[in-house]
Amino acid sequence: MASYIALMRKDPRSDHGVDFPDFPGCVTAGRTLDEARRMATEALAFHVDGMRQDGEPVPPPASMDAVMADRHNRDAVAFLVDLPERARRAIRINVSFPEDVVQSIDRVSTNRSRFLAHAARERLKRRSKRRG
Repeated sequence: MASYIALMRKDPRSDHGVDFPDFPGCVTAGRTLDEARRMATEALAFHVDGMRQDGEPVPPPASMDAVMADRHNRDAVAFLVDLPERARRAIRINVSFPEDVVQSIDRVSTNRSRFLAHAARERLKRRSKRRG
């Protein structure tokens, strides 16, 4: 299992943003530290899964020294995110929602797919606990 450096940044009027120096464009955010860390794990897995599906090579993890040598990264908080050897495969589906529901999702999330996947997992967890 490889571990990649994630960088968390927080402005006073924003959520906790997370990006990955090894994966430009792989970003996420969370209202709390715990949510941001959880979302980072999901974002990295989803991003790498897409790379694998597209036949792109997955880079080896950069060193902390290399990441922090970039002065843009020095104000961020670094933490490690584990990537399992094989990320789960994402499947594209087509769903329809009332417009107001989509607008509500967009107000609280920058990624509809991730938001819906998280909501589904939480619902399935609660259902499993009730049956258990």
